[in-house]
This record gives sequence, C-alpha cells and structure tokens, in this order.
Amino acid sequence: MTLQEVMLAFKNKNHYTIDDIANLVGVNRGTVSRWCTGEITSVRYDTAEKLSQYVGVDVNAMLRDERAKYYRPVVGTVKAGYGLDAEEIIEGYEEVSKKEYDQGDFFLRVSGDSMINARICDGDLLYVKKCNTIDNGSIAVVLVGNEATVKRVYFKDNLVILEAANPLYETHFYTPQEVEDLPVQIIGKVVYTKIMVNG
Repeated sequence: MTLQEVMLAFKNKNHYTIDDIANLVGVNRGTVSRWCTGEITSVRYDTAEKLSQYVGVDVNAMLRDERAKYYRPVVGTVKAGYGLDAEEIIEGYEEVSKKEYDQGDFFLRVSGDSMINARICDGDLLYVKKCNTIDNGSIAVVLVGNEATVKRVYFKDNLVILEAANPLYETHFYTPQEVEDLPVQIIGKVVYTKIMVNG
C-alpha cells in the first residue's frame, strides 16, 4: 500500500475534500494534494503520527516498508521454443517493488523466439509465480520431461496444448498418458515480462 492509495481511500471513504484533510492534519492544502497525486511520497514523522490516527494505518511503518528494497532471484533459463534442458542456476537478483514481490517468486531468462508475438523475446526476463495449475489460455512455464519451455497453455478434449506465439513453431498436444509419463508439469504462471535491451 502506498501513501497515495491510503490518502485517496481515506478521502473517498469519508467524502472529505483536500481542504478538510489539510485542516484535520494541520498541513497546507498543496501538501495534501501532492499526497493524493503521488507527487509526495514522504511525510514528516510527527505529521505521519497524526495522520495515522485518522487513516487507521501506521503511516511511518508503511513508508519504511515502502522504501525497503525487495529482490527476486533470476533462476536459470527457459526456452521460448523447444530443445533446451532446464537449468536451475541462480544468475543474480532483480529488484522488485513490494507489490511485485508479493505477486511472484522468481525470474527466468528467455532463450529463443517462439513467443515473440506475445512480446516475449530472446534475453528477456519472465517474472513467474510458482503454481501447478493455471487458467485456460494463460502463458506459463511448463516442464516437459526435463525441458523448461514458456507457452500459452490450453486444456481441451482431455489434451494439454502448448501453443507458441510465433507461426514458425508448431503447437504441441499431449494426451493424459503423455502428461503423466513425460511428465508435463506446470511450473508457474508468467506475471510479466521484463524487456532486456541489449547494448
């Protein structure tokens, strides 16, 4: 939660104007306005203590939490295509926001171009939330045997369908028996792609 979100929720819930809040807390109108637009993201300690009494949130603790740095590991490589064994090596760490930290678990580096029409390109980082089930049509990281791949996943007529976002790559269909024998396992859902610009 951010200062802006807290202020807007407080303002809307109580039907306060910016002037109402300024008078309540003892600051000028412009300060409250900038809190509400997100232009100001810090508050004097004593003002935050007073504000906390009204908004029902420990503003100083919230701001400390908001300024904290959060990181998620970059774990190995996932093939946007087929033919690359899964690697589980931590390459490093990427900084994320508190909100992003709560949304996902790790990054995977993309190798290949089978998902380019989904704006997932060679060298990009995928932010992944660990899970073993996903909604039909979601983009997921899937383990096929010992090979990790990223594809759009569909479930139809008892088949698991892995579809590329590049017409040069064929769609793969797996029967329930193949899903069990290979196996075909969903590792996680792609939350977003972090585009890595080379050079």
